[in-house]
Amino acid sequence: MKKFQSTCIASALTCGFAFTTPLSAAEFEVTGFVEPELQVFPNRGNVAGQKQFNSSVALEVTAELFWDNGDQFIVFKPFARLDQNDDNRTHADIRELKYTYVNGDWEFRVGIDKVFWGVTEVAHLVDIINQTDQVESLDGEEKLGQPMISVSTVQDFGIFDFYLLPYFRERTFQSRGGRPAFDIPVDESQTMYGTKDKRRNLDFATRYSNTFEDWDVGIAYFQGTGRDPVFIPGLDSGGNPVLIPLYPQIKQASIDIQATMDGWLYKFEGFWRRELGEERIQATGGIEYTFYQIFDTANDLGIVAEYIWDDRGANNANAFANDAVAGLRWTANDEASTALLLASVVDLDTQAASISLEAERRFGDDYFVSLEARIFENVPRSDLLFSFSDDDFVQLRVARYF
Repeated sequence: MKKFQSTCIASALTCGFAFTTPLSAAEFEVTGFVEPELQVFPNRGNVAGQKQFNSSVALEVTAELFWDNGDQFIVFKPFARLDQNDDNRTHADIRELKYTYVNGDWEFRVGIDKVFWGVTEVAHLVDIINQTDQVESLDGEEKLGQPMISVSTVQDFGIFDFYLLPYFRERTFQSRGGRPAFDIPVDESQTMYGTKDKRRNLDFATRYSNTFEDWDVGIAYFQGTGRDPVFIPGLDSGGNPVLIPLYPQIKQASIDIQATMDGWLYKFEGFWRRELGEERIQATGGIEYTFYQIFDTANDLGIVAEYIWDDRGANNANAFANDAVAGLRWTANDEASTALLLASVVDLDTQAASISLEAERRFGDDYFVSLEARIFENVPRSDLLFSFSDDDFVQLRVARYF
């Protein structure tokens, strides 16, 4: 493992056990899964060496130790993938290695952890604590573990969370032969930062959340190294064109709101950000309505509609600047947890579209199968998604849990 991971492991365990009392009536549990994956790309890639078939296998283990009536616990969750064609996708990460101590209305955590903020379906604009593990998924929902110290308190007037983030994680990108990937590869060896401390800049964040009758509201502030890189054109040591990631310092204030009213969900999230001397705003919002027990069955059908907006207009840094989202979510509500999500995102300026299908079902007690398909249509060269225009794919994963 990388040096920072070893350092964080030692810090987590040392700081954690400083709070502990002698272990009594401790509970220890190990779970996990092994997940083979097959990917099929119907079209030939834009880059030499890209394959139309790819296979890989992933392993994730979760070890949990609880004691002190559950008020103290340690969670260790390593993850690894071995990929057939993409050296960058062959990687390992510690998703979680944290010690947690609960004392009444207060909770203290130290180590490596994952935190999610946000309410909308497609663009997770306010989710900024963890870095995106882009080789795992294009939708930004897979995250790298983040070293942190956090404190949370639950009060009558809301929940307050505080985070110190002492080490920055760079985003992972596919290699030159990987798919789906940028046509021009990202050269991580030339990564630049907006501060002399680089990865060791001390970031911090805080969030207030509360429920007001039907409304769930979260207000947050983040200051530190931005998780979204700015790409600068450059050359590698061989004179080949590459993209050089720059991680600037940012200040960001955000809000996320969700209202639940009968079968309706109303969602909004957005932020104000100061970055590279400029200020900008991004926002997304929409509705979701669920038809329960359709045709007198246990099945539910949800209709999703969202809009994504960037005050900069069309730009090379954000693929979603004036985009509409439409989707259907079907849930069988059966013992096998069968579910399906079909969604389409359309650029209202260029009519470029991306279509995604996600289906999942459990078989027996130990197997979970997921199928994903993505199609990119009518994407112009000026669009950030143009690199993926020939990277339509179907992906099958079969997880064996233990």
